[in-house]
Amino acid sequence: MKPVIALLTDFGTRDHYVGAMRGVALGICPDATLADITHDVAPQDVLGGALELAAAFTCFPPGTVFLCVVDPGVGSARRGIGAEAGGYQFVAPDNGLLTLAFRECPPTRVVELTERQYARAEISRTFEGRDRFAPAAAWLARGTDLGALGPPVASWQLLDVPEPRVQDGCLSGVVLRVDRFGNLVTNIDRRCVQQVAGGRRIVVEAAGCPVAEFVETYAEAAPGSICALFGSSGHLEMAINGGSAAEALGLARGARVLVRLKADGPC
Repeated sequence: MKPVIALLTDFGTRDHYVGAMRGVALGICPDATLADITHDVAPQDVLGGALELAAAFTCFPPGTVFLCVVDPGVGSARRGIGAEAGGYQFVAPDNGLLTLAFRECPPTRVVELTERQYARAEISRTFEGRDRFAPAAAWLARGTDLGALGPPVASWQLLDVPEPRVQDGCLSGVVLRVDRFGNLVTNIDRRCVQQVAGGRRIVVEAAGCPVAEFVETYAEAAPGSICALFGSSGHLEMAINGGSAAEALGLARGARVLVRLKADGPC
């Protein structure tokens, strides 16, 4: 099978940045298949990038190289790293972008990208995605061993991503992302809800507002009504059939979400 390089950035597609990275990668590994996870991560939103990567990377075939650049510290002393985890390889700035991928698949090897032969001859202080990260990913796709890219590192930056917790008999979590449909996606997954509810009926509250319906699909909810469901990532989300829950409720990342048994009082 041809090698696969999957790209994730906050560059958007209006400018030349993604195209330049693709060109560099193909110049080193012309047989590579280039796939895009997204380039619409909000500018410099490392947590947003980490969430998008975590939602998608296991959908790719084993051996895929993930080229991930959401990099507020570009040109600074922060490291570039390469990693192996879960049968995949990753190239990214060492700023926590790989936090959730590593939570799901703990890395077996992580190195610092220091070997200049696996970078472009001149490295821009403002575009390391093109000059350092894209070449490293392409060399990995071409079959270069991860260890050739630089020395091993024993620690790396991780984001402090909130996890759901049980408090006063309720499951407490937060909204982590708002997708382009306005769905409010939380850090509460199906397993957490099952542990608390045990199959009993539940009530969901978002920032103190009760959510009327718990459904299996968006279409089950009445048009315009707010509902709760488990989305494709397996996480609890609030949505509106035909509208934006984020706009209707005036909520964004960080909003508190509670799950309690239907017969319980407020938490």
